[in-house]
Parts: sequence; C-alpha cells; structure tokens
Amino acid sequence: MLLLVILYYLNSCVGIQQLLNYFTVKAVRTVLQQLYEMNPPKYRFFYNFVATNEPSDGKRFLRSLAKEHQELAERVMVTRLHLYGKWVKKCNHAEIYEDISNEKLELEGKAHRNCNMAFG
Repeated sequence: MLLLVILYYLNSCVGIQQLLNYFTVKAVRTVLQQLYEMNPPKYRFFYNFVATNEPSDGKRFLRSLAKEHQELAERVMVTRLHLYGKWVKKCNHAEIYEDISNEKLELEGKAHRNCNMAFG
C-alpha cells in the first residue's frame, strides 16, 4: 500500500520530495544504528542533532547537517541512495501497475454505479 501512495505522488515535485524525505528518515535511522554500535561519541552528536532538527524535511535537514558535520551529511546521503536502490530492485513493477489499474477500474465502477443509482 505504501508503494501505491508513493507512486501516486511521483507525478508532482511534491511527491518526489516526499519520497526523498521518506528515504532520508530511513537513512538517518540506519546511520544512527550504525553509529550506536561503532562510534558512541559520534552517535551522541548525531542523536542530539536529529532531536533538534527534523529529518522528515530532508533537504533542510541535510543542509543543516552539512554545515555542522559534512561527513555525516554525506553518509546519510549515500545511505539514502543505497536504500532507494534496494527499494527499486525489490519493487514488483508489474504488480504495482496492476494494483493501480485495478484501483482505477474499481473507482470507475463505483462512479458508474453511483450514476446509475442517481439517474436510475
């Protein structure tokens, strides 16, 4: 279902930005987990940064992070790209297309039935 929502909005710049924001949040969580295990001091910095800067606004978040810690900003961007690449490979594009088509047909069928009831 999430895939359908994401694909629905891809036709607009707003939709693309929402997709980028989604993957930014996922990347931030991933990097936090990695730092927690491998670099506790950097984890504390990043955790505090995330607590005061909302990662769901990906562009603003990454710009602010780059000003304070360029390496972490790059790490989040690389992780985001990697997660997106994995997501694209996992997608069953034929199934998504079929789901979107079926929803369209369902909506058209409901609209047709509603017209028949109104004028029937």
